[in-house]
Amino acid sequence: MSGTPVRLSVRVQPRASRNEIIGFREGSLRVRLQAPPVEGAANEALVRFLAEALGVPRRHVRLISGLASRQKLVEIDAVARPALDRLRLAT
Repeated sequence: MSGTPVRLSVRVQPRASRNEIIGFREGSLRVRLQAPPVEGAANEALVRFLAEALGVPRRHVRLISGLASRQKLVEIDAVARPALDRLRLAT
């Protein structure tokens, strides 16, 4: 496990047919989410999805910026390097 939080740029596509990682583009992880961008639903879905994908508790995943934007900055605590590598391989 890493003691230093990791920051990750994420580009979200809400209202997709399913939750999935679709790749990296222009330095951002691209994620499709079923949730609509209404009342924070897509933000909460992103936190849940990333926590599950990385195998960390939800409380370890925080949105730093981009609450009302498709482009977000996420900070993740105590994530192992192999888990981050799996995100890249999931594309």
